[in-house]
Amino acid sequence: MIFHSDRGCHYTSRELAFLAVEFGTRLSVEHTGQCWDNALAESFFSPLKNELGDTYPWPSRAAARTAIFE
Repeated sequence: MIFHSDRGCHYTSRELAFLAVEFGTRLSVEHTGQCWDNALAESFFSPLKNELGDTYPWPSRAAARTAIFE
């Protein structure tokens, strides 16, 4: 799983990095306030949100994957 956020320094903290490792999650932002770190993730997720919507949780990872690839 990849955790992406552009909400500030608390999402790039050492504590969050340790939790991410503990839960097997990758963080997509490395530097506080570095807009170029977010550009790739933003350009990837924006069409998904517009085309598939983000108003309800997917019943399973397989269902989400199928919808994305369709």
